[in-house]
Amino acid sequence: MSIRVQCVIYDAMDPAAQGRFWAEALGWRITHEVEKETVLEPPAGSPEDGIVPDILFVRVPADETKTVKNRLHMDLRPTDQAAEVARLEALGAKRAAVGQDDSVSWVVMTDPEGNEFCVLRAFTPEELASF
Repeated sequence: MSIRVQCVIYDAMDPAAQGRFWAEALGWRITHEVEKETVLEPPAGSPEDGIVPDILFVRVPADETKTVKNRLHMDLRPTDQAAEVARLEALGAKRAAVGQDDSVSWVVMTDPEGNEFCVLRAFTPEELASF
């Protein structure tokens, strides 16, 4: 079969602001921006460029605000979890409680519009060696 995921699409009240937040959070580039949508792609020439799905933020009506936990979210795997959580908070992300207890190894956060995402722990040297 010849098929691939082209985009992951998020509804947004302000696609441009969401695009800027996520571009900074991921180190990606905004490749298309009009009033109702913003597209992010990995850095040009990176190993992910043309492989990883784009992220598209599309405007929704003002009465379609987020009211429940997302059914789809991103998990981010940094090399330094604490530093990334602090950096993301400085960009406008917030920590969130969605039912996780203190034993989990990830940090649940929300972006400026309240969409959940997780910041995972770094891989151990042993885990990295297994790739």
